[in-house]
Amino acid sequence: MLNLHIGGKQPHPDWKILNILPGPEVDFVGDAISLNQFEDSSVDKIYASHILEHLDRQGAQKALREWFRVLRKGGVLMVAVPDLVVLSRLLLRSDLSVTDMMKITSMIFGGQVDAYDYHKWGYRMETLCYLLRSAGFGTIYRVEQFGIFNDTSTMMFLEEPISLNVVAHKDLS
Repeated sequence: MLNLHIGGKQPHPDWKILNILPGPEVDFVGDAISLNQFEDSSVDKIYASHILEHLDRQGAQKALREWFRVLRKGGVLMVAVPDLVVLSRLLLRSDLSVTDMMKITSMIFGGQVDAYDYHKWGYRMETLCYLLRSAGFGTIYRVEQFGIFNDTSTMMFLEEPISLNVVAHKDLS
């Protein structure tokens, strides 16, 4: 059984970490678009929290097709991205401080602390589902949280969850 945490940094006994940057917790070094180190249908679950927005739309489409390829039939993708609907609503609030405005803008465009921390695309449920279905995923639904890792998928800002958390299945057929 192989559960792959793409972009992860937090070790977990049931998950192997693939990250673009090497580190002591990283099991596989590589990017999210090319999983050529994994065979077709060799992964049971993929967890990717706040990774897709770092890719342009074409890159995200390629990554999702690649994730679909490596997942076994019946496999599960757990994907989280910043929720543009929530972040837009927050940004339009009239009671924000400039600091809050800057934090929300950073959640939309990335923290920009290194070459990989830029957001190139944004999502709402409909657009994420469209890309998931285009990649071949069948059953798709939103969840409040995944309950596996303490990461951005659970982030709250001004008492609002800012993450769009979606489970997508590679159907058995």
